[in-house]
Amino acid sequence: MCSKRTEARASYDGAIGGGTFFSRGGGSMQAGKKKLAGAVLFAIAVSVMVWHPKESTESDAVMAASKAAALGPGMQNAAGAADSSAGPHIAGCPVFPADNVWNTPIDTLKKDKRSDDYIQRMGPALSLHPNFGSEPENGIPITIIKPNRPRIPITFMYGDESDPGHYPTPEGALVEGGWNSPADSDRHVIMVDEGRCMLTEIGNVVKQKDGSWAGGAGIKVDLTSNALRPEGKTSTDAAGMAILPGLLRYDEVAAGEVKHAIRFTTPKTQRAFIWPARHFASRITDPSYPPMGQRFRLRADYDISKFSKENQVILKGLKKYGMFLADNGGPWFIIGEPDKRWSDGDLNKLKTVKGEDFEAVDESDWQMHADSGRVDPVSLH
Repeated sequence: MCSKRTEARASYDGAIGGGTFFSRGGGSMQAGKKKLAGAVLFAIAVSVMVWHPKESTESDAVMAASKAAALGPGMQNAAGAADSSAGPHIAGCPVFPADNVWNTPIDTLKKDKRSDDYIQRMGPALSLHPNFGSEPENGIPITIIKPNRPRIPITFMYGDESDPGHYPTPEGALVEGGWNSPADSDRHVIMVDEGRCMLTEIGNVVKQKDGSWAGGAGIKVDLTSNALRPEGKTSTDAAGMAILPGLLRYDEVAAGEVKHAIRFTTPKTQRAFIWPARHFASRITDPSYPPMGQRFRLRADYDISKFSKENQVILKGLKKYGMFLADNGGPWFIIGEPDKRWSDGDLNKLKTVKGEDFEAVDESDWQMHADSGRVDPVSLH
């Protein structure tokens, strides 16, 4: 279950995938573009007044527009528009089908036989770290785009592991760390085409002096599909999985339920990957280290009653859906979308949760097809 790779490739994965080796706390956003009309423009104005009591910036307008679009139904008859009660949605689009492994509860799965080894390697006394918050620079932002957004060529450092063709222009999109962040930092740009339910993720995005664009790697994902990336190919995460399905969003916490696994990182991983991951980023062959794609959950007996209502929603999600090991990075770093409505002080209380409060689970019986993220329905009975 391993792929060929180079030390340079492993180093790059650690850089663009986790928001921890090069970024300042793990993510963010900034930059702008506007131009919406009618009801959407009104939604932006209301959103900016509510979230931005200070003088708003162009970046604020982009963020408010994206959030207004994310909360809305998306374009009428958008591809894959589905019942909102089934699995997570964004901008009227499913974030993968409801039967995708990302969206399937793991609270009844058996504990993985190597769970105790993994926890020891990852740090049982280390704290859970919410790598997102109220500041634009803290987290990985999402930009909702229209189908008519200009498409442009982008030159990728790892072109052979990136999806070919033109990409929606990053111009005016929100970028992790902001457009003034260091060129060698993660600088993820995540765009969701609300009309086609297409996800585009680009890592280490940099605009060149001649006006062209470059990046580390880029992927295009049909959010209505269970298809996985080709085996052995990375993404903007070392594990070869998309970032969007694992981002914790304020809107879903406010709605009272997180319906998917969360993305997280750890400093050292095994030179291996398991379904649904497609790629590794390590030279360590010791099986006591966790492989990419390993899933963990908060133990069922962990008492969450002392936490706030919002944090209880997050912790319940970690018990029911758990989290996927997606990249090398900070220990027990869970990643989310920046949002001015997060309470950073409250999120910090999640740091009382320790590594020893988690356990690895065994999903080996769930795989239906090697190239699909769909959970075998027979295995759920």
